[in-house]
Amino acid sequence: MGRAYQNRKESMAKTSDMKAKVYSRYGREIYVSAKSGGVDPEGNLALRSLIDRAKKDQVPAHVIEKAIDKAKGGGGEDYSPARYEGYGPGGSMAIIDCLTDNPNRTFGDVRQAFTKTKCKIGTQGSVSHMFDHSAILVFKHDNEEAVLEILMDADVDVTDIENENGKISVFALPTDYFKAKQALLDKLGEIDFEVDEIQFIPQAFTTMTGDDVELFEKFLAILDDLDDVQQVYHNVELN
Repeated sequence: MGRAYQNRKESMAKTSDMKAKVYSRYGREIYVSAKSGGVDPEGNLALRSLIDRAKKDQVPAHVIEKAIDKAKGGGGEDYSPARYEGYGPGGSMAIIDCLTDNPNRTFGDVRQAFTKTKCKIGTQGSVSHMFDHSAILVFKHDNEEAVLEILMDADVDVTDIENENGKISVFALPTDYFKAKQALLDKLGEIDFEVDEIQFIPQAFTTMTGDDVELFEKFLAILDDLDDVQQVYHNVELN
């Protein structure tokens, strides 16, 4: 799990360079979280996590505040999550998470990303079984056993835990994400999480060569241009 996550993290770091619309995407996600779970980060752990992550990604405070203020109004757009998956260029696999106020439009837009790169969108579950859906928490700490004991006492289903260079990486079931994070905060106090999210981690990676590389980059660029797309998970090692 750890090595696969490291590969995934390095891959996504390169992909994230293309995310010119990162502010609006964070704004939309913060708005949805605040509207559904409350505008107070202290009482809405999902919102608190999003704000922390946005700050780490250097999203300006006014973008965060605007999204929360919009949620306070009670009106506005009614977004819902949508997930699409399929086979991309070179036999790669991709999962695309969206927030949309028009599922028909979003499905059509995402499908075009596949068709324009000579690929085909799949049905639900067509590739997701080749990914591990995992909550990931990474933070500075030097006692793996103590962290594991905290999580076990909180009845968190830990799938993997690693201690490397003074950093603990915890992998748990997505359903235990909030429970795991709250247990660590309760016992260890304020934590500066380096990674604090739920991801799809590929069980195996594929390396591309030749024309497939250009086609895959085009695939990602088309998806990046779509306002409704929040995250793209894939199994390609970008060199």
